[in-house]
Formats: sequence, structure tokens, C-alpha cells
Amino acid sequence: MRRIQFETLVVTEWNVEIFPLPKHKHSFYELIYIRKGYGVHILNNNRFPYNPGDIFIVSPEDKHYFEVKKRSAFTFIKFTDSYFASHKQHRPDALFFSSPEEIMRNKLLKEVKLEMDELSASILRNTIDNIVAYNSRKDIASSPLVYYQLLSIFGLIREAAMKHSIRVDKAQAGNEELISYIHEHIYEPQLLLMKNIANHFHIAPAYFSAYFKRNFSISYRDYVSKYRIKLIEKRLAVPTLTIKEIANEFGFTDVSHLSHYFKTIRKTSPNEFRKKTV
Repeated sequence: MRRIQFETLVVTEWNVEIFPLPKHKHSFYELIYIRKGYGVHILNNNRFPYNPGDIFIVSPEDKHYFEVKKRSAFTFIKFTDSYFASHKQHRPDALFFSSPEEIMRNKLLKEVKLEMDELSASILRNTIDNIVAYNSRKDIASSPLVYYQLLSIFGLIREAAMKHSIRVDKAQAGNEELISYIHEHIYEPQLLLMKNIANHFHIAPAYFSAYFKRNFSISYRDYVSKYRIKLIEKRLAVPTLTIKEIANEFGFTDVSHLSHYFKTIRKTSPNEFRKKTV
């Protein structure tokens, strides 16, 4: 199922005991704020428990739905590419390095649950309330005030991403950039070959291993393996995903290749691990 939206900006609220939509995709971007209730948000191949105050980001490539455990109130802020294009004259210079659309499409932000401290959570709640209050006006899509409110939400998302060492600002450099690159390309093993990542960051391949260990107190190979295994374990905890689908997602040649890799590190097969966790 794919939902289509023609308006550039739409704000809606639901208060439901059962989420009325099946697993679906959008033709638009969506910020989803949880006002009350709890349950599970299924986003692509991950399951995230949700509670009041949580926010999720969904882009056109994503597929998602909600399992409502307790009656829940949602605020949906839905916008198209043309919404931000129409506000280019209002966009701060800093956003040319990292646009809201790029943040929404960041795969790493779909692997973690965004968490905010008490102050940030309060600012987020008030900002959402402001946008909802302004929604009664006909010119909401053209309002600079609403646009800047949305940008403040993306500022809070940036801060939350930093807690997970996820870089959403292209202007950043250094160790965070290196780690972010690894996380972003964890599904593309060829790009993470030591010679390739060394060349990408203009570091001599012969020196890269020592450079990485000095800066991160762990070998490069161990870091990549631990992060990849962590994600694979999350996938195995989703019973609807087959081992073949997981192998394909992470760039393994076949199921046996994934099984050998997993067993070498975890000393158990993917199937045995799944039986213990699902």
C-alpha cells in the first residue's frame, strides 16, 4: 500500500485503539509525534517501542505501521519535497549542508530510537503544539512561522542523533565523520574494505589500521564486525524476516556466507540465535 499526498503540508491527529492502516509507504515525508499511549512502531526491519513524547521520521523509501498496545494519540506532520523548495528564501545557510529532506532519508536514523533530554522533550512538545494550533489557518503551508517551527524540530533531531554518533551535518569532519561513514555504508561491504575507506578519507592504507586504533581504542575490523553483528541481531529478532532477506540486506553472497560469518563471531548460528530471542 502506498499513500499519496498532493498538498505540500498537511497536519493531522489521530486518537485510536487500533491503527487504521496496514504496513504502508508514502509519497511524502512524515514526522510522527506520540502524544499519549504506548505500543510498537514497525519501521522497515526494526521494531521500536513507543511512548508519549517520542518522535519518528519516515521518508518515501520507508515502510511502516503501528501496533497499538494502549489507546494512542498521534500527531502527523506530512510534507512533500516541494514544501521545502517553496521556502528556500527562508532557509538558513547552515541547512545547505544538511537539508531536512536529507535528514529524513538518513538510514541510520531508522536504526535507532531518537531520545531527548527533559528540556529538549519539552521544547519538542511545545513546538508540535504551536504547529497544531496554527493548523486552523488556511495559509499554513506558506507560513514562514510554521516553517521555522519545523526547522527547530530538525534541530532537536540533530541533537538526538549526536547521542548515537550519527552525523547529519555534512559540514562536520574528523572522527565523527569516519564513524558516520562506516554506519552509513554498513550494508555495502565493498565500500568498507580498508583500502577503500582509507582512500575515501585520504589516509594511507598502510597507516589506516594504526590510525583507527589510536583514535578509537579498537581495531577497525573489530569495530565494523561488532556494529554489523549488532544490526544483524536486531534483524533476527524480527520473526517475519527470513535469513535470506537479512543476508541480502547486508551484502552477503548467500545464507551460508551470513551463517558462517555470524557463527564465527557469536559461536552460534543465526537460526539458533533467533530461537533464543524470538
